[in-house]
Amino acid sequence: MYADVILPVPIPKWFTYRVEAEFQEQIGIGYRVMVPFGNRKILTGIVAKVHPKAPEIYQAKAILDVLDDFPVVNALQIKFWNWMAGYYCCHIGEVMNAALPSGLKLSTESRVHLHPNFDPEAPGFPMDGRELLVLETLAKHDEMRVEQFEQILPGKTIHKIIKSLLSKGAVLLYESVKEKYSPKTEHRIRLAKKFLTEENQLQDLFLELKGKQKQEQVLLQYLQLIPVFQKPELNDAGLLKNVLTDAGCSQSSIDTLIKKEVLESFRVTISRFEEQTVGNDSITLSPLQQEAVQEIHGQFEDKNTLLLHGITGSGKTEIYIELIKEVLDSGSQVLLLLPEIALTTHLVFRLQKVFGNKMGVYHSKYSDNERVEVWQGVLKGRFNFVIGVRSSLFLPFDSLGLVIIDEEHEPSYKQFDPAPRFQARDAAIMLAWMHQAKTILGSATPAFESFFNAQNGKYGYVKLDKRYGNAELPHFHLADILKDKKKNLLKLDFTRILREKIQDALNRQEQVLIFQNRRGYAPYISCEDCGWIPQCEHCDVSLTYHQYQEELRCHYCGFKEKPPKACPACGSHKLTTVGVGTERIEENLSLLFPEARIARMDLDTTRSKYGYQRILEDFGAGNVDILVGTQMITKGLDFDRVSLVGVVDADRILYFPDFRSGERAFQQITQVAGRAGRREKTGDVVIQTRRPDQLIFSQIMSGNYTDFYQQEIRERKQFYYPPFIKNIKVTTKHKDYKTAENASLHLKNLVTTIEAKKIVLGPEKSLIGKIKNLYLFEIWIKLEKSVSVQEYFKKELMEKIMELQAEKKFRSVRFLVDVDPF
Repeated sequence: MYADVILPVPIPKWFTYRVEAEFQEQIGIGYRVMVPFGNRKILTGIVAKVHPKAPEIYQAKAILDVLDDFPVVNALQIKFWNWMAGYYCCHIGEVMNAALPSGLKLSTESRVHLHPNFDPEAPGFPMDGRELLVLETLAKHDEMRVEQFEQILPGKTIHKIIKSLLSKGAVLLYESVKEKYSPKTEHRIRLAKKFLTEENQLQDLFLELKGKQKQEQVLLQYLQLIPVFQKPELNDAGLLKNVLTDAGCSQSSIDTLIKKEVLESFRVTISRFEEQTVGNDSITLSPLQQEAVQEIHGQFEDKNTLLLHGITGSGKTEIYIELIKEVLDSGSQVLLLLPEIALTTHLVFRLQKVFGNKMGVYHSKYSDNERVEVWQGVLKGRFNFVIGVRSSLFLPFDSLGLVIIDEEHEPSYKQFDPAPRFQARDAAIMLAWMHQAKTILGSATPAFESFFNAQNGKYGYVKLDKRYGNAELPHFHLADILKDKKKNLLKLDFTRILREKIQDALNRQEQVLIFQNRRGYAPYISCEDCGWIPQCEHCDVSLTYHQYQEELRCHYCGFKEKPPKACPACGSHKLTTVGVGTERIEENLSLLFPEARIARMDLDTTRSKYGYQRILEDFGAGNVDILVGTQMITKGLDFDRVSLVGVVDADRILYFPDFRSGERAFQQITQVAGRAGRREKTGDVVIQTRRPDQLIFSQIMSGNYTDFYQQEIRERKQFYYPPFIKNIKVTTKHKDYKTAENASLHLKNLVTTIEAKKIVLGPEKSLIGKIKNLYLFEIWIKLEKSVSVQEYFKKELMEKIMELQAEKKFRSVRFLVDVDPF
């Protein structure tokens, strides 16, 4: 018997291994196995296929061990991984690496042991004293970890010695594997079973303990809490040790009773998640929402995917809840995708009230062990409904009935690094198709690709154009930054109208959201005399100034340094900050409104697991008057008292060198504006800009998405941009500028020979030409949308890349393929 195994390595093919007789009964698709790879490595792989055919090209090695009693991955997942590897031009091992939570992978540590065939008497390999010492030590211990040798050989020479011994065939180096996942346990105690057979035995025990008051107290306290004769099953479950100590019992007396075998100490495995019971929180749909649900059912009769185009505050969440209930009642599973971890914390509480312990939550801020428990919860049927971010696509679903992608337009659904560089929205549609499930794409400002498919009849389409209840859309105000600056009305980056509106909201004890899509204090600092700007040592970008930490930081590689006291170029002390980040806005607001309680929400303040949640809880409880934030605050937030939203610099989003910049500006400003006045009271939105005459602002203010879409889509068609073509970007990376450029030029020449309807642009130096000491060049390919053309082209492209990498001069070049780049 043989098994094809998927290994976590960037190699295109599966590897076939021999299944020894001892494992033949316990192996199948989806089991984790330990296998040898190369001469020294041991890897953990997933069995993709079991069959009787031996490989023709090489001698199959034997599987070393089977790690599971039941499969942790199902056949549908492997099919999905295969599709993702093909569509996004990567290897299935890279998909497997992204799919499995770290806790299901094995950690490795290098170990050294004597080579069984090594003859120390053989001539030709003289050993020095240090090498002989290593061999003598190994002869006594059989095997040792690399770091253990540092105790007998101080200094940093051990790796050189082991390398020398490897070359002489004296030792073998291999990876010792350890399970990462460990279940959570708690320490419990119970009364030994021998005292439960007859009451006399318990009486004899009390006589024996007479005079030992502390031990008597422990026993009496236990019997008071656990009526062992009336309910013996409670004794089986036992008590947490700390329950007795909290009740005043002595820890040493408890330990003494355990030694005397009066009490038994034992551990039980428990869930890392609090058990939730299904709440009584019922959802009442408005007539418009009920109508939308009926319309969705009607569209699903002949369409598998549907776009729910509902304006901000129209009550899409209630519609989701109604549809989720229906699918769960039918016995199928549901996946609700959200673009960011940030959103999950806000929605989890709301959905748990309805679905209780049927619902699992899955995102990267959870620990490895927590994610494994959700994975196993889906496998065992504990969680039939999962709410999560893009990584939750990889969970072991076996009967999906509905996939919902909320805020489907969000760029954060795109995985940038590492491979697979997938678009979670598109991958979710494919996953649903494989399960024969339905898909709902929800958004107030749909992605052009989704709206295009809905307009062409490929997707169903349902529109909600009224806010839930009596809520009205906010009033918009355009604030001209340049006009206020000329009249000397611009103070600390805030126009007069925005300052007045903030003061009015504070006077009415209402809350304010301020949006600026740039974290840090200022984009950069500059010398007023010579124009010097501090640059990152490893990337082609200026360093962002963070005042709170008093440092200059690169947002690409993490490099940081203290700001200089004087200009290194000319010695001037006239160093000034240029531009505005969230940190600076927070400071300016505290100067303008000293009485206001201000908080900031960006990547710097939400790094911890519950950072986002704490800020939102404070804001929801009314402990914060003004919340400053990046795109994190543009979506999903629903607070009654927010009456004003301010957009500090709309031009920064609009004038960005990207064909999607107009679409992004419309989406972000509309989304953040939707946070204002979400109940009976009408809110205000102030947009600060230097170009108030731009047509896009009047379209945002009127909420006219269709007009904006039609204007933009004409340009997309004229200049060959999505959704009319398929975009593929290939980036070459290398530490040497010329090597990176030459690799890109060679690849461009090879790509142009592929027979397909395409436009090849570049190679050009990337917008940021160097990141982490690697130079970047890009080739952009505009490809015909035909499925067969795409499949053929991608296959040929990967072959051309492998052809280039086989050349010695390009062996160290990294080629990154990004399908549907954002």
